[in-house]
Amino acid sequence: MQQKSICFIGGGNMAQAIVFGLLNKGYPAAAITVCDPNEEKRALFAAKGVTVATDNQAAALANEVIVLAVKPQLASEVCAALTAVDFSDKLVISIMAAISVEKLTALLPSASNIVRVMPNTPALVSSGMSGLFALPQVNKTYQDFAETLLSAVGETCWVESEADMHSVTAGSGSSPAYFFLFMEAMQQALLKMNLSEAQARLLVQQSALGAAKMVAENPDISLATLRENVTSKGGTTAAALTVFNEKALSQTVEEAMQACVARSQEMEKLF
Repeated sequence: MQQKSICFIGGGNMAQAIVFGLLNKGYPAAAITVCDPNEEKRALFAAKGVTVATDNQAAALANEVIVLAVKPQLASEVCAALTAVDFSDKLVISIMAAISVEKLTALLPSASNIVRVMPNTPALVSSGMSGLFALPQVNKTYQDFAETLLSAVGETCWVESEADMHSVTAGSGSSPAYFFLFMEAMQQALLKMNLSEAQARLLVQQSALGAAKMVAENPDISLATLRENVTSKGGTTAAALTVFNEKALSQTVEEAMQACVARSQEMEKLF
């Protein structure tokens, strides 16, 4: 992939997922700088050969691509400390939840090339899913680099309306936790059926992995058809699915995802 010098401002979980994912794909550690006030976090990156720093402004001045990876409540404070940086010839990638492009442009007036990204933590194992949005006037070369960067740690999906980023949050940004919760519930049920923790974990994780792989490798087959293909009438699978349907699983999932969207919309107004 095309290489540019990248500065991550913030070294939290998502920055770690992306940086370590990039390193796993062969991106040179020397081209990456991570700024974070936490010494332990800096040590994690330094151990991988990544340059670490505490001076956000100096690091931003020295790099071509700036990835804002701090909590949204810190956005104003962090951006206020970057006033000496001319962003007009830099790419700004924001992975801050709930910070709109309009808000970020107000915080960084010289930034004309902003790409907003909603990634998720499976980027750590190069299986992430990132939603991207940019205004039409953003330099196409920069858009391509942002896509290539996130593609190094998973799949990408552009949306035309920034409002759709709330749906992306519900569909991918938060969704790994949904699957972990479901898998955890399955594991707990198997433990009550007298299987060992190791046995239950293996059964659940491999089944989830296999199911996801079947979906990925059969893009022309609908999810409904894949489900039907393993559901024999009157069989064991049908018995389990009947309970899910009686308990309104689909409705519960929809309500949960709508709650995620609503909270994302609330957070955007807060910050």
